[in-house]
Amino acid sequence: MKSYWYAAVIVATSLALVGCGKSPEEKAAEELQKSAVEMQKNAGDMQKGAEDMAKGFEAMAKGLAGAAGGDANVKPVEPVGFRELQTVMPAVAGWEKGSPTGEKMSSPFSFSQASITYKKGDAEIEQKIMDSGFNQLLFTPFTMFMAAGYEKETQDGYEKSVSIAGNPGWEKWDKTSRSGELNVVVGKRFLVQVEGHDLDDIKVLHTVLEQTDLSKLASLK
Repeated sequence: MKSYWYAAVIVATSLALVGCGKSPEEKAAEELQKSAVEMQKNAGDMQKGAEDMAKGFEAMAKGLAGAAGGDANVKPVEPVGFRELQTVMPAVAGWEKGSPTGEKMSSPFSFSQASITYKKGDAEIEQKIMDSGFNQLLFTPFTMFMAAGYEKETQDGYEKSVSIAGNPGWEKWDKTSRSGELNVVVGKRFLVQVEGHDLDDIKVLHTVLEQTDLSKLASLK
């Protein structure tokens, strides 16, 4: 749009010019020719910019795929239904299991997710499972946490990358609020998150994840 606006300004200006030994028509013709060349150049620049942007997105997708243990060349597929995701959610001894919920979206990209809560006194744990359908961009917010060797520690807690049953993941713990989070990417497409508060220890989140049927989850299609 900028190139067309620029051409319009040039033409309007040229029509207003008089003198210099040339008629307004001749002057306008010359300026029109110049503007045509400029538009062609701008079009080339726009095409190059689009190509560079596409390469940038491709590189980012490959980086995300690598962090998630995936393959950037794998094409996205239709996510499974959220009810199928709910079938791998466990019953945890000593914790009250709530009613599962879920949803499946098709725009702007396809994904499905399911969630469930567990309660014991004041403590509460929520488990969420998402099927990305191999859309690596859905892992964008988590790229830093999945990087091998990532670790951060403060006086209140820590966050670090971990490996769970051979899958990349990360965990976070805040001892002040007694809250934690444990995440893992399964089968290069499923994200499982277990988050809780008022916990005695982050080990309980590992217990929930260990009892989640990750093998069945990885086999869903």
